[in-house]
Amino acid sequence: MSMLRPEVSALLTRWREVIAAGCTALVGVWLTALGGYFLGTIGVVMILIAAAWGLIALRRLQFFRDVSAPGIVEVDEGQLGYFGPSFGGVLALDDLVELRLSDLHNTRQWRLKTRAGEVLLIPTTATGAEKLFDAFATLPGIDMAAVTVALNRGAATLPIWQRPGIAPIHKQLDHELS
Repeated sequence: MSMLRPEVSALLTRWREVIAAGCTALVGVWLTALGGYFLGTIGVVMILIAAAWGLIALRRLQFFRDVSAPGIVEVDEGQLGYFGPSFGGVLALDDLVELRLSDLHNTRQWRLKTRAGEVLLIPTTATGAEKLFDAFATLPGIDMAAVTVALNRGAATLPIWQRPGIAPIHKQLDHELS
């Protein structure tokens, strides 16, 4: 039996990485306050690492949503999958050429497009959708700050990310047809 109420426990679990970064920064401040070249340097380094970690943790926190959409998101060794009741699929992150955020059926969804033109829609509120932050962070040239802003602001009309050096599939098809 837990001494914490379930909603407090859920809140602490959600914010655990930010709290850990804050505690690391406090240890760094304490080491810096002890003084000296050695401990002071270690303290400053810990503060800088904790600040970077905290920023990434705050961005990752934006991907945590209350689960309200059916389906499960899986990320495994460069493969991203969504398994829902009526649609789903698996794609390799290396094949991904475009990432959008769209509204479909009153649900915010990630729209992932592959080189072959296949599209995978993943609700932002599906179980395991928070794993997408780390998966998206591996994409070349992606700006995770822009991704979190788009997630908080609303659906994007333009792609959030496109693979550098690859023309979108509709431009490739237009070129092949002409």
